[in-house]
Amino acid sequence: MKRRLLLATAATLLATPVLAQTKWDMPTGYPATNYHTENIQAFADDVKKATDGKLTIQVHSNASLFKVPEIKRAVQSGQAQIGELLMSNLENENALFGADVVPFLASSYPEAMKLWKAQKPFIEKKLEVQGMMLLFAVPWPPQGLYTKKDVNSAADLKGLKFRAYNVGTTRLAELAGMVPVTIQAADLPQALATGVANSFISSGSTGYDSKVWESLDHFYDTKAWLPKNMIFVNKEAFGKLDKAQQDALLKAAAEAEVRGWKLCEEKTNWYTDQLKAKGMKTLEPSPQLMADLKKFGDQLTKDWLAKAGAEGQQLVDSYKKQ
Repeated sequence: MKRRLLLATAATLLATPVLAQTKWDMPTGYPATNYHTENIQAFADDVKKATDGKLTIQVHSNASLFKVPEIKRAVQSGQAQIGELLMSNLENENALFGADVVPFLASSYPEAMKLWKAQKPFIEKKLEVQGMMLLFAVPWPPQGLYTKKDVNSAADLKGLKFRAYNVGTTRLAELAGMVPVTIQAADLPQALATGVANSFISSGSTGYDSKVWESLDHFYDTKAWLPKNMIFVNKEAFGKLDKAQQDALLKAAAEAEVRGWKLCEEKTNWYTDQLKAKGMKTLEPSPQLMADLKKFGDQLTKDWLAKAGAEGQQLVDSYKKQ
């Protein structure tokens, strides 16, 4: 009798359905110690907690699962369910993805947030028609110029091998007489160490992550623009979640955006201080250099509006009305 009871209990346990668990892979392009990745890991932890472990997101940092240029395609095709990408990497596909890297269009955090509010509806529509859905976006600190020599005007930029990572930075290099070299963030330390590039415009965060002081020694705080990373999901994968999981994901995403913007702003001066502590000259650009850069910015704005067309003008008008 006791044996039959044990067998019956075992059969009942085997017949009981196991709670469905879903695991998503999330490729990102930056080190685990970068604040973007830390914010994303906190987002993943929040999702796991809110869904009682029914939905887990495995974060693959530093381009370890897919190289940065491959991430969008990986999510779109379902090879990964969710991913992070520098938004302006898609500017070749559609100019609206590059609104936040138009030089000097938005040079402060309040301006960058206003620009994001104007840009977001357009990004959501562009992703939706490709089978994806925007979750949130977080900026990088204002972009500054890194070099290995004094730069007091645009004339001093000529001939420099300039790291480019999107359409705008490539065009900026061309206008300034520099030589653009396409290099993704994960490959930047090696490129600097081997002399493939000897200048670039990026945030204090990228400079810190890349240990830029080992190769370059000047940082000019030009505050040229605040680019954003966007986190997006495959719509089919999202649709397979139950309502509670979807709600938990969206809530965690909204909280991650607020937290990420705050983290970014809080870390801006910290990164600059770290560069200085490592022996770099952290400098305000000369009036002549700023005048030259803004001249390039005016041309790049015209170029961007010509590519973006009516939608681009609508975006800029919406931004300026806020």
